Amino acid sequence: MGVPEKYKITSILHQKNYLIAGELKKWTGETADVLSTISSTEDYKPTLLGSVPQLGEAQALEALDAACNAFDKGKGLWPTMKVEGRITAMEKFVSQMKTKRDEIVKLLMWEIGKTLPDSEKEFDRTVEYIYDTIEDYKQMDRNSAKFEKNSGVHAHVRRGPLGVVLCLGPYNYPLNETFSLLIPALIMGNTVVFKPAKYGVLLIAPLLEAFKSSFPKGVVNIIYGRGRTLATPIMKTGKVDILALIGNSKSANALQAYHPRKNRLRQILGLEAKNPAIVLKDADLDLAINECIAGAMSFNGQRCTALKILYVHEEIVDEFNKRFSEKVDALKFGNPWEEGVKLTPLPEVDKPSYIQELIDDALQKGAKVINKKGGEHSENYIFPAVLYPVNKEMRVFHEEQFGPVTPVVSFSDINEPLDDMAASNYGQQVSVFGSDANTLAPLIDTLVNLVCRVNLNSSCQRGPDVYPFTGRKDSATGTLSVHDALRSFSIRTFLASKDSPYNNAILQDLLDKKASNFINTDYIL
Repeated sequence: MGVPEKYKITSILHQKNYLIAGELKKWTGETADVLSTISSTEDYKPTLLGSVPQLGEAQALEALDAACNAFDKGKGLWPTMKVEGRITAMEKFVSQMKTKRDEIVKLLMWEIGKTLPDSEKEFDRTVEYIYDTIEDYKQMDRNSAKFEKNSGVHAHVRRGPLGVVLCLGPYNYPLNETFSLLIPALIMGNTVVFKPAKYGVLLIAPLLEAFKSSFPKGVVNIIYGRGRTLATPIMKTGKVDILALIGNSKSANALQAYHPRKNRLRQILGLEAKNPAIVLKDADLDLAINECIAGAMSFNGQRCTALKILYVHEEIVDEFNKRFSEKVDALKFGNPWEEGVKLTPLPEVDKPSYIQELIDDALQKGAKVINKKGGEHSENYIFPAVLYPVNKEMRVFHEEQFGPVTPVVSFSDINEPLDDMAASNYGQQVSVFGSDANTLAPLIDTLVNLVCRVNLNSSCQRGPDVYPFTGRKDSATGTLSVHDALRSFSIRTFLASKDSPYNNAILQDLLDKKASNFINTDYIL
């Protein structure tokens, strides 16, 4: 089947610009090709989408200097700006962003293989996230537009920025999850150096002009290249106040290690997870299977919130496996724009061979591929394999597969999955399927102390974005949600004044003259 006209790659996007200090600079050095594993011809071959600059240490440090200059030791235009001014800038940005929807959705499909409905959803959800953040920021400002008095001291308490942010986003949600870091960081008055992910990198290009024209120079700096080449020298300077990263804990640990003043470094991290489903013997099997399909197979399992291991009670495991495997085999594989497609090409060229390694290891240690299509290869895909029975000797039991393979473990005693979760390096979410309140109650009471979100009879997920998104152990540091992210990227700061006629007259004068952006009791409706 050919590529529909609307989604054809009609021009190759050689991205030459990068943004530093409010200037779109032209790069003439080394570039890296951006290839899609989706073929645009009948005979399979990867599609060249474009290229991006491979900047070096000099450009990384130039971007950092621009961010430091824009913050200017707390004196900069952006960190001292009134709330209203920062909101106006953000509204200008999002209005320009909305004009790039078709371009970005198309690049999401080609760059990372995300289905058309999911690509559209990612864009729309990101726009909604920005508007929700603006509204929450207004409410925060309203709540703080007052003086308090305790023990004879007046206080005007607000939240202030922390400084310079290094922002590194993930490839699986290169727009939404990246912006869940970037947007709250900016609106709270911080300045940012941002490096897009390796995959999903071209889709930032349509937004460069919007970033340039919406924010003061140096507030947003966007650089391209290898993470190690760019992020390492930036961290070594000690000038970064916040490391905001969604990705792998090894990367986070390595970057943190380069910072010379670790006690000063705030980390906001969304990392790996090995989210389990626990299917109890009284579960509604139709519901459990449908939710486990969605949880394990959406975007080929390339989500930190994906269900990556299924614990099924031994009394129902055979029936579950039969029906689950049939449903997996019925999922449609194809290109992202095809109607009804659920499984799409994998953006990482080496991912099929890695998944095959996990399958081979499990087979050698006693598991079987229990679905007929499991492990079938094509040029850019490996069909989801359902593995059973899985035990702790197998790599797939421990490793976050981040791809199309689902291990199933049977259990007789609920303490088996609970003990495994307690011993795991991860602690993000769990899905529990069952109906008996007497069984569920003590189970939920334990699970909330092992993970940060317990999903009852539904698959794990991030949204709605108003709810806290975080994890324990190696799964996260800090909390992301519309409300929590604003707090993660800021600190409580306040003016204190002893209650005396002399001080009170000065405070009144400050309020009347509206000369301070910090000391005011105005707010935006």
